[in-house]
Amino acid sequence: MIDLYTWGTPNGYKVSIMLEACQLPYQVHPINILEEEQFAPEFLTISPNNKIPAIVDPDGPAGEPVALFESGAILLYLAEKTGLFLPEEPRERLDCIQWLMWQMGGFGPFLGQAHHFNRFAPEPVPYAIERYNKEARRLWQVLDRQLAGKRFVVGDDLTIADFAIYPWAMRYPWQSIDPADFPAVADWMELMGGLEFVKYGMQVP
Repeated sequence: MIDLYTWGTPNGYKVSIMLEACQLPYQVHPINILEEEQFAPEFLTISPNNKIPAIVDPDGPAGEPVALFESGAILLYLAEKTGLFLPEEPRERLDCIQWLMWQMGGFGPFLGQAHHFNRFAPEPVPYAIERYNKEARRLWQVLDRQLAGKRFVVGDDLTIADFAIYPWAMRYPWQSIDPADFPAVADWMELMGGLEFVKYGMQVP
């Protein structure tokens, strides 16, 4: 059974969605980041960057236990472990990986900044609000163009790119985004939200 260390954040949801989709048995260990539990010494041994999510798989490579942090790395590991949600065809595989990296490098970090300055900053910072809301809208436009005429991010089949992007898209109110302005993304969000394993994954912990 895989041990999942997580909290109710978009990055955490990525991995719980993947575990549910792959039907892998897992045990949830909530790490309350509001109480700074991520800085506990025992968690540091699992996640050296003090961030959730992290996993420990007792049946890792060569049957040996492995601990992993960074949500994108975990998604790739689980996809390779199960042979699911990562295309085998080389070009499709590269397409999936590049959109996963797009999420990790942009549609996550910059949206996270929008969340902070829109909702959590102790006082308004107009420059930061304008900067990150503008970038959020640009990133949504990129995603809308990519999804135009497609069911999922890289084509007709679900991949880890969808699992990585969806939880961040679902925080659209924190980004001052109206999904109605991005019809291809809105259709995709409705499709993703109707999948049972996505519903379960979005409720963890």
